[in-house]
Amino acid sequence: MIVAGIDVGGKNVHIVIKKDGQIIGKGTSPTGIKKAEAVEALYEQVLKQAGLTRKDVERVVATGSAAKRVAFANGSIADAAADARGVIKLFPNARTVINVGAEEGRSIKVSPEGKVLDFAINDKCAAGTGTFVEAMSRALEVSVEEMSKIALDSTKSIPMNAQCAVFGESEVVSLIHQKTSKPDISRAVMDAVAGRVGSVARIVGLEKDVVVVGGMAKNAGFVDSLQKNIEMPVTVPEDPDYIGAIGAADAALSGVLE
Repeated sequence: MIVAGIDVGGKNVHIVIKKDGQIIGKGTSPTGIKKAEAVEALYEQVLKQAGLTRKDVERVVATGSAAKRVAFANGSIADAAADARGVIKLFPNARTVINVGAEEGRSIKVSPEGKVLDFAINDKCAAGTGTFVEAMSRALEVSVEEMSKIALDSTKSIPMNAQCAVFGESEVVSLIHQKTSKPDISRAVMDAVAGRVGSVARIVGLEKDVVVVGGMAKNAGFVDSLQKNIEMPVTVPEDPDYIGAIGAADAALSGVLE
């Protein structure tokens, strides 16, 4: 059976196509303003790469903040449920899933069967998302990738209290004027995000094993700060930003929507 999972987030869309439970095609692209068109274009691209046509796909399930924009989907699944399904398939011992994307951070308590037992979402204005890190990288005049790396070279911890991008940028500029090193400022930013995310995770309760997914999971500096904040080791999948799409594809395969 061939199925597709489509995760439409605030910044990017991810698509996974599975055949008999195995991934045979995947792709990602910016969501943009015209989300429906972005999904259509990427879906055609992934189908072509997999050597398939639309008729070959028996069921399509969407997830993400703009899941309803996927007009050709047979159904949709909640973000938390998609994350839980996607993670349990890869890590059966996972009990806590932390997803930090461009616009949202959430923590999910997962059952051994991949069911959502509880979840909490951060305040979208708080410094707990990838968009906040992007804004701070611009203020620091380095790329997010470089920020991630140099944060690990920091020699001291500096508190950062801002809870929105505007005040955060002002804090970064102030630290620059104080001759604070870029690695130390980068770490302060990562610690700030990790602090917000860690607070959300504690609401649902942290239980091993902890798996971190979403775009920010690829940020080594953030992951390091998060582990220190929650005082627990975390696991990061090979493609952490595809977990939602993988979970949606699994829902399409099972035919059970939540």
